[in-house]
Amino acid sequence: MKKVIHTDKAPKAVGPYSQAIEANSMLFISGQIPVDSSTGQVVEGGIKEQTRQVLENVGAILKTAGYSYKDVIKSTVFLDNMENFAAMNEVYASYYPDAPPARSAFQVVKLPLGVMVEIETIASK
Repeated sequence: MKKVIHTDKAPKAVGPYSQAIEANSMLFISGQIPVDSSTGQVVEGGIKEQTRQVLENVGAILKTAGYSYKDVIKSTVFLDNMENFAAMNEVYASYYPDAPPARSAFQVVKLPLGVMVEIETIASK
């Protein structure tokens, strides 16, 4: 049985998708972009600030569903420029200091709202 997860502490879905779906003790979080849910705007700054906001959005969804960063088993990172990988990685590592999840990262042509990074996440209990 699947359960839709929603929190006002992360950006609202802007299309026909859910922020996250929980099924069989697994949580599938849709790609998060660096939008501050309190303003509805993309955060100012560069890749570090954007990565931090994305991971805060992921964290809000994890918490709402009863999970934590320690439950994350896989992340997929989409970057608008692979030259931002090292700076993104520095911030990302601070959220997963022990036993980080499996991860892949890709450069894509364009991301929603012209952001620099989007991250989708899978967690499991």
